[in-house]
Amino acid sequence: MTGLVTASDRRRPRIRLALGSVQAALLLAVVVEGAGPILWMAKGSVTGTQELLHHPLALLPTSPQWSNLAHAWTDLQIGHYLFNTVVLVGGSWLVQLIVATTGGYALSVLRPWFGRYVYGAILATLFIPATVTLIAQYQTILHLPVLGLNLVNTPAAVWLPAGANAFNILLVKRFFDAIPRDLYEAAQVDGAGPFAVFWRIVLPMSTPILAVVSLLTVMGAWKEFLWPMLAISDPAKQPLAVALPRLAQSSDQALLIAGLFIASLPPLIVFLIFQRYIIRGVAFTGVKG
Repeated sequence: MTGLVTASDRRRPRIRLALGSVQAALLLAVVVEGAGPILWMAKGSVTGTQELLHHPLALLPTSPQWSNLAHAWTDLQIGHYLFNTVVLVGGSWLVQLIVATTGGYALSVLRPWFGRYVYGAILATLFIPATVTLIAQYQTILHLPVLGLNLVNTPAAVWLPAGANAFNILLVKRFFDAIPRDLYEAAQVDGAGPFAVFWRIVLPMSTPILAVVSLLTVMGAWKEFLWPMLAISDPAKQPLAVALPRLAQSSDQALLIAGLFIASLPPLIVFLIFQRYIIRGVAFTGVKG
């Protein structure tokens, strides 16, 4: 499919200059749209409250107040809520990884006779809005079936429902489908059981998809707000995403922005370190057939 501008037109100085200008303008707009809020938050975290109110769009603070970060950490207890967030995110990541890998392995490799029906049921849950299941989900953690335990205000109230992520199961299953079945059959001939095949063959070959699922899980759990707010009503046990809106009602604006900036650093650092896996994951989910 040919573009709007032919190859001969691209060699003309005026056309080349016009295209370069449009591309530069679009690139600048994308940078401003994506990085602008983060940079403004970084600037606001070291700016006084009065200066923020009078000059909110200033590019740089006139007198940086680096103590805002320390005061936000101690006065707003950002460190405490950050620890709560790490605990909830870590448990959600582990539960989702276990459920996604074992579920995908069962559907793709073991293939029980009822697997097609389970696969269809899992696929159907993708069409159900998450808010529709909130009441039933809360009733479940309020009185856990069979065990009769009350999980409200415990990390398990966030960890266990996180495992019911149909998208991750389908994503892992799709990756396992691409692994040649000759490897499974050769391992079974050598006497390997289902668990040995899963542990020694499937998991070592699944590093890319495990990294993708881990990143999607961590990013999603870090910014989750509604369910942690419902499941953990004790303010001392709440994560950052739930605590910050509550702190905004009574905190100094400069300290609040400093707290927001600190809260945004961990996922940003994770993205910068593992962006290669994120790009591979996007390519896999969008292109792999």
